[in-house]
Amino acid sequence: MARPRKCRRVCGMPRNNSFAPMGSEIGEERIIMAVDEYETIRLIDLAGYTQEECAEQMGIARTTVQGIYNDARRKLADALVNGKTLFIEGGDIDLCQRENAGCGRKCGQICCKKEEF
Repeated sequence: MARPRKCRRVCGMPRNNSFAPMGSEIGEERIIMAVDEYETIRLIDLAGYTQEECAEQMGIARTTVQGIYNDARRKLADALVNGKTLFIEGGDIDLCQRENAGCGRKCGQICCKKEEF
């Protein structure tokens, strides 16, 4: 029997959940990126976290972060290079409820460490 998937802690839902090339139509090819994939891109590429820090923030193993991150980057590349519409939705997530932690969308000790947002 397979092990149940562990929920991944996410600081907040994306402000925009879809991106499309100018002049594209919704019926064209679509790519679905899970919210946890978006979170790894946000933490590693935008906030400058290491994979270890990202794993700690999300409450999962570093090897899991590495797999999620690789999938997310592949989807981003496909959307950019091939002009596909990108939707961010779904996934096994645990949305953080600490909105008033004093650090905006960020939460927890490690998330507050970086201020480059």
